[in-house]
Amino acid sequence: MTLMPAPFVAENKLATLSSFILTLSCEDRPGIVAAVTTELAAIGGNITESAQYRDVASTRFFMRITFSVPVGIAKGDVERVLNPVIDRFSMEASVNDRAQRAKLIVMVSKFDHALLHLLYQIRVGWLNADVVAIVSNHEDSAGTASISDVPYFCWRVTRDNKAEQEQRLLDLVEETKADLVVLARYMQVLSDTLSTRLSGKVINIHHSFLPSFKGAKPYHQAYDRGVKLIGATAHYVTPELDEGPIIEQETERVTHSMSAEDFVAAGRDIESRVLARAVKLHVENRVMLNGHKTVIFQQ
Repeated sequence: MTLMPAPFVAENKLATLSSFILTLSCEDRPGIVAAVTTELAAIGGNITESAQYRDVASTRFFMRITFSVPVGIAKGDVERVLNPVIDRFSMEASVNDRAQRAKLIVMVSKFDHALLHLLYQIRVGWLNADVVAIVSNHEDSAGTASISDVPYFCWRVTRDNKAEQEQRLLDLVEETKADLVVLARYMQVLSDTLSTRLSGKVINIHHSFLPSFKGAKPYHQAYDRGVKLIGATAHYVTPELDEGPIIEQETERVTHSMSAEDFVAAGRDIESRVLARAVKLHVENRVMLNGHKTVIFQQ
């Protein structure tokens, strides 16, 4: 009998590495990439993904790099090495640990399809995040929160208590150290003050392909107008209602033979997908603000 050799097991070198994401933007000029990569190489950094973009209109440069370094080199060490380059080029830059799971506060009213989709994508590992709280102005999703073992807060909002309830949200963000607030069909308009305080940290799913058919029943408006495409838009929340920088959109073709209820059903699916993709792009640091627009570095 001829014995087969034992399979070769390569050393797991990934176990000896830490992985980070660097995002930066600045006025475009020669030497930016060389300066950054030289400093990363000096600490044993190995670039595993890189993307860059120059906006012609603003002449601003955007870059996203994922890289690994030997274990023992912490985020603070990376930042100290890069600080001279950041100062030299007047960069807006951040370093994020890829092992750190994003913390989400999800806000929802009565329609829970987008919330359920987010929870599912987290459970199956597609979305590297944790929901640290669910906030609602109704009790409808309390059971979902209980099953998912997520703290649930029902804060009913009226004209008289709106400021108080929004302060409770700010306190919750601070208490949970949440990275992102997700409006998963939360049917309340955030105040200008709250939108400004949480700028770049609140994503909303708008149940329409912006800017058409705004209001409470966009799918019914679309149905009445006989449109052939419906869609949804995920965007950052700003004081300008439904005018924040767009992160993700999707449309779907519809026909005259479909009912308004068919439109709604198709819309629910689109909303869930678009919001989940937008949250994933954000937590993976693939979204960079460029004025009223976004730069999206797809995988």
